[in-house]
Amino acid sequence: MTDRAMITDVEDYFAKGCGRCDRFATPDCSTRAWLHGLLTLRRIARETGLTEVAKWGHPVYMHAGRNICLMGAFRGDFRLTFMNAALLQDPGGLLERQGPNTRKPDCIRFTDPAAPARLEATIRAYLAEAMGYADQGLLPPKEVTEVALPDELVEALDSDPDLAEAFAALTPGRQKSWALFLNDAKTTATRLSRIEKGRLKILAGKGATER
Repeated sequence: MTDRAMITDVEDYFAKGCGRCDRFATPDCSTRAWLHGLLTLRRIARETGLTEVAKWGHPVYMHAGRNICLMGAFRGDFRLTFMNAALLQDPGGLLERQGPNTRKPDCIRFTDPAAPARLEATIRAYLAEAMGYADQGLLPPKEVTEVALPDELVEALDSDPDLAEAFAALTPGRQKSWALFLNDAKTTATRLSRIEKGRLKILAGKGATER
């Protein structure tokens, strides 16, 4: 995988992809398979009055200075992900968790390019609800969750004062990212390898998923 620059022009997303991998600007890019559905979501979002920008290599839709939703394409599906999704009532039961570490259901997942058109009225209602919360300045209550550090990381911090100091200086979110990344490893050997490879990133103040 080549270290590419993510797109900064939203039009490039629909023409070429996000820029994150070697499939960028090729027929194999995930955006190609789902383009019809992505364009339908784009039309709905823009007609609802959202402002379209490019962030993190994806189309993001904003209102009242807040990120409302993000569009993404994958090999097996494409998604509309809502920020602050914990506020949404989800009367249609459409929202899903994106992964085991996602706290709340936050995305509508599509496997049919025609599905957004069929669900247009519901999608518009969800967007309007999220925009209303943005207008009111409402945010979901913060949830404090503790993620246990694996023993291998605790031992590494105990034996490496520089690493311990750098880890303590990380934001809670970055510390959590390392805990999740390491806890996901199946074996001690893998966790130790990840700690060794991630040491310089921790010293640089980065989370596990940051480049």
